[in-house]
Amino acid sequence: MTTSALLPTFARADLSFERGEGAWLHASNGDAYLDFGGGIAVNVLGHAHPHLVAALVEQAQKVWHVSNLVRIPGGERLAERLVAATFADNVFFTNSGAEANECAIKMARKFHAHGGHPERYRILTFEGAFHGRTLATIAAGGQQKYIDGFGPKVDGFDQFSIDDTAAIEAWFSPESAALMIEPIMAEGGVRVIAPQRLRYLRELADRHGLLLIFDEVQTGVGRTGRFFAHEKMGVTPDIMSVAKGIGGGFPLGVCLATEHASRGMTVGSHGTTFGGNPLAMACGNAVLDVVLAPGFLEEVERKSLLLKQRLAELKDKHPGVIAEIRGDGLLIGLRLETLNTEFASAAREEKLLVIPAGDNTVRLLPPLIATDADIGEAVRRLDAAATRVEEAKPRQASE
Repeated sequence: MTTSALLPTFARADLSFERGEGAWLHASNGDAYLDFGGGIAVNVLGHAHPHLVAALVEQAQKVWHVSNLVRIPGGERLAERLVAATFADNVFFTNSGAEANECAIKMARKFHAHGGHPERYRILTFEGAFHGRTLATIAAGGQQKYIDGFGPKVDGFDQFSIDDTAAIEAWFSPESAALMIEPIMAEGGVRVIAPQRLRYLRELADRHGLLLIFDEVQTGVGRTGRFFAHEKMGVTPDIMSVAKGIGGGFPLGVCLATEHASRGMTVGSHGTTFGGNPLAMACGNAVLDVVLAPGFLEEVERKSLLLKQRLAELKDKHPGVIAEIRGDGLLIGLRLETLNTEFASAAREEKLLVIPAGDNTVRLLPPLIATDADIGEAVRRLDAAATRVEEAKPRQASE
């Protein structure tokens, strides 16, 4: 690879793309890659979706940016649509998932301070979580590899296993403020949280007068076959963070909340320069036009079933490579018997993009508009990647 002026915080593949269409990307050297990484669950409508492109071009010819000191009609419309389609009463726009989670954290703390209890600031999160890369959100995630080297951990976050009922029950104190969890821990290995555990957290929050926060940054906007994953699980949060898919590739995050949970967020309590930008709002509205259209989410569920069936066949064919199939909708994890980075590299050799995650998994995050033919081709390339890995093992053993 050539040297770069970019800060070396990413282990980048020596690969770049010039254009994309649907589920496909075209590299600088002319090779076509099937994109089942989706920019890490971002490109829900794939690449160069005509409705999204048209909305962005139309807005770009009008106004790019004003500020939140004036009204932004596109943002008001998007907020109204999100409220109509969810549990929420209020919306705050950000630029990313980490910022949406920062807003959720601040909102939970301010809720109690506004109610006369500023001492209630501690938030219980769960082992294996990922909530972002800011100082507060790495503390919320609790993973030491992200915390090391950045000074004292931001106070106010505690982690337990979601299955450790005794530890969770013992955590409650006069300082407790909220519970925060991803319905599916995507970065943490595509671990689906059992609906009964989420119902248990809802009951605990209600019993102790706390707020329940769902991080649906990666699971939302149709990814599981529902607009948001918690709908399928029958549990409703008080606050929810959203990003990735909501902008279809344009940076956009959202913090959604009930009127009750957001009572402390008054004028001046929070802000953003770019959040709610007219370009982002045009993209967000365009994404909702497609994702909330009749029959779209049902198609996601149908494609999910097709993909899972084909992957089950693949697991049976390659038991020494694929240990388990996890996930929901078009958020699928393959837990592997080989290193996930090696498998991702083998898939890339087959011109297929997948995303490594925790617990030695790779994520399959195809665009929600992927065709049956795309799914069939992805499985064929996964089969070839698994064969590559199997063939490499005897060579490694003999070296």
